[in-house]
Formats: sequence, structure tokens, C-alpha cells
Amino acid sequence: MRFEVMRLDDVDGTPVDTTVVDAASVNRIVQQAAAIGQRLWIRPAGTPAL
Repeated sequence: MRFEVMRLDDVDGTPVDTTVVDAASVNRIVQQAAAIGQRLWIRPAGTPAL
């Protein structure tokens, strides 16, 4: 399964950049973001925005 990972702006929460990764990469990305306090939005790739 593939996931879309969006890095969010610290001030207003808007997406800054987006990447699509496989499930094995999600854990590494989340751990890196947590280490620096970065906000992420993760959803299955191809899912329409709400």
C-alpha cells in the first residue's frame, strides 16, 4: 500500500510539500518528524481531500 505524506506548515497547517511512499517508509518518516516536532498529514495515496 502507498501513502501520501504531507508536511504541514508550523504556523497555519497548510501543506508545504507532499510525497508518496510505501508503507515501509511511513514509520521512518514519522519518527524523523517526531524528533524535530514536525507536523504531518498521512493518508492512503489516491484518496480525495476532505
